[in-house]
Amino acid sequence: MPELDRMNRSTPCRAALTATQSPGRESGGAAVMEKAPERVRKPSPRYKVLLHNDPVNTMEYVVGTLRQVVPSLSEQDAIAVMLEAHNTGVGLVIVCDIEPAEFYSETLKAKGLTSTIEPES
Repeated sequence: MPELDRMNRSTPCRAALTATQSPGRESGGAAVMEKAPERVRKPSPRYKVLLHNDPVNTMEYVVGTLRQVVPSLSEQDAIAVMLEAHNTGVGLVIVCDIEPAEFYSETLKAKGLTSTIEPES
């Protein structure tokens, strides 16, 4: 019987000892949870839609076509792009993702204007 009494006394001590010394626990007794790393999306590359000067089309036609093809351009923006192309040889129409850039450029070409795209950088 003294042996049984000795085992009962030592059991709680052993349990307390292992709870405080077990790996993966902080001093407060809370388990540390590892958080999975979050995936960060890389932004898609942007492209410049460029309008090149041409001596064939009138300024009014170019402005109207720009506004028709790129609805986000205001009248003032379209005039500024046309004048930039007229004065420097090339004007920046818009900067956007590849698919809309290709669409805008191809549509401008279909309407008789000269347009290209290039990566923004």
